[in-house]
Amino acid sequence: MNRARGPHPLPLFLATVQGVCGADRARMARVLDGLARYQQAAAPPPRAPWPELARIGAVSLRAGAATGRPLVLVPSLINPPDVLDLAPGQSLAAHLVAAGWRPLLVDWGDSPEPLDLAALVEQRLVPLIATLGRPVPLVGYCLGGTLALAAARAGVAGRVALLAAPWRFAGYGEAGRAALGRWWAQARALATPLGVVPMDLLQPAFWALDPAALVAKYERLADADDQALAGFARLEDWANGGAPLGLAAAAALASLFEAGATGIAGDAVPDLPILDVVAMQDRIVPPAAALTQPGDPRRLEIDGGHVGMVVGGRARQRLWEPLAAWLHADGATPQSGLV
Repeated sequence: MNRARGPHPLPLFLATVQGVCGADRARMARVLDGLARYQQAAAPPPRAPWPELARIGAVSLRAGAATGRPLVLVPSLINPPDVLDLAPGQSLAAHLVAAGWRPLLVDWGDSPEPLDLAALVEQRLVPLIATLGRPVPLVGYCLGGTLALAAARAGVAGRVALLAAPWRFAGYGEAGRAALGRWWAQARALATPLGVVPMDLLQPAFWALDPAALVAKYERLADADDQALAGFARLEDWANGGAPLGLAAAAALASLFEAGATGIAGDAVPDLPILDVVAMQDRIVPPAAALTQPGDPRRLEIDGGHVGMVVGGRARQRLWEPLAAWLHADGATPQSGLV
C-alpha cells in the first residue's frame, strides 16, 4: 500500500491548521482544498542519483559532472540532498557546472549513522573530503553549512560558503528554542525505542517554528495555477521525504538549541575565506542564528526564505550568480547588501 503524500503526520498537521484558522471555517476549507490538490497532483519524474566516487559507512560522495574544478556540496542531514539539484531550471548544481565547477555532493545515505554531529564531521565528512587530496571549496546548505564549517577546521577546505546555515543557536530566541524543546521532549520518547527519528517526527519541529506559514502556503495552493501546483508538489515531495535522522545526531542538535550554543563542538571559526549567505525572510534559520552579524563584510543578505533562496524564481540572480562569482574570485567578498 502506497503511502499518501504528506504532510505527515496528517492528524498533527490538521490540528495545526485548526489552531491557526480558529473559527474561520472558510479559511480552513481553502487550506484543505490546497492539501487535496497537492495530494492529487501528478508525481514529478524521479531524479537519478549522481555516480558515487567514495563511501565511508553509509555516507557517500557523488559527482555531478565528469570535469571541472572540484567543490563539495554539503546538504542538511534532514531531507534529501535533491534541493541542490531539484529540477531543470531549479538547480544550483547545474549552474555551478556551467560556471566551470565539478560539484561533488555529500549523500548522508538512507541508513542513518549512529553518530552525533561532531562524530559525523570527524569520522565521515572530513575523511570523505580528504579523499580528494587537497583543500577544496565547501558549500553547505542549512545544517550542512554548520557541519561544513566544523569540517573546515580540519584543513580540508580552501574556503566555505554557508547557505542559510545556523551557527548561533541562541539566535532562535527564547520562544523558538522553547518550541523546539517541547517538540524534542515528545519526539525523543517515541524515537528512542526506534534508535532513529523518522520524518514523521521531524516535520513537526519545522511546523513549530512557524505554523502560520505552513497553513498559508496550503491556503495559497487552493487557487494556484497548474504550473505553480507542479512546482509546489515537486518541492513539497522533497520537504516531506528523506531518511530518518540518527538518534545521536538528533539529540546533539537538540542540545545545541537547549544550550543556545555556538557552532558544533566549539565556536572556533577557521581562518579562511567565508561567505555567509543569509535569507532575511528565513523562518527555519532566522538571520540572528547566522555566523555573521549585520555589517560583517563576509555576509550576503538575500531577500528570500530558507528554500526559495536556493530554488525560487530569483535564486539565479540572488544566490547562484553571486556565489559562483565569489568562488571564482578565490574568496573575494561579493557586493554586500540585500539582493
